Amino acid sequence: MNSDQERTNKIGAGQPTSAFQRMERVPPLLLMLYLGLAGVTVLFLILVVAYVYTRNQSDAPTGIYPLPRFFSLSTIVLLISSYTINQARRLYAQDELVGLGRCLGATLLLSSVFAGLQVLGWRELQNQGVLVLEGVASGTFIYLLSALHVAHLLGGMLFLLVLLLRTHQASRDAVRSLVFIRNPYRRLQLRMITLYWHFIDALWIGLFAVFLFLY
Repeated sequence: MNSDQERTNKIGAGQPTSAFQRMERVPPLLLMLYLGLAGVTVLFLILVVAYVYTRNQSDAPTGIYPLPRFFSLSTIVLLISSYTINQARRLYAQDELVGLGRCLGATLLLSSVFAGLQVLGWRELQNQGVLVLEGVASGTFIYLLSALHVAHLLGGMLFLLVLLLRTHQASRDAVRSLVFIRNPYRRLQLRMITLYWHFIDALWIGLFAVFLFLY
């Protein structure tokens, strides 16, 4: 009977894993993040479609004013922050908590610079006569999309700040460092913030491309 059971287990082990079974293996927090990112993607797609439609309906010529240079600078800054958060994962895998803290701090600083450049970009739009609730309606969508993106970035910054503080506390003690490194929950947190950061990066690249062609 044992041989029959072993044969059954071997047969079952050889079968391909279904998509539902793979989904069951995903940590609940990571699954919630995936669902949240899907919802955010749908929200921005709806707003971008509304922006494109409003822009076409306005019949206003494109290219009259250059796209705020601060938007271009903020794009470069965000790309650099994406690199630093990637380095953080690499340093965590090498048990380098000090380096991990530096990369997380650099990412937090760069994201703050990005948010500041976005505000300067809004002021540049105002100087061009593109006001929030006045003039061409499509101009309002630029503020809305940019501000909504910054709001999602701020949410990631809060999570990043908490992880940075915990990393700094753990790095001051050898025992805490060992517990921090071996804690699977910390590994999951770093994976989640990295995924979220790359998503925010890709989202802004898409928005920037739309602004670049339709502004």
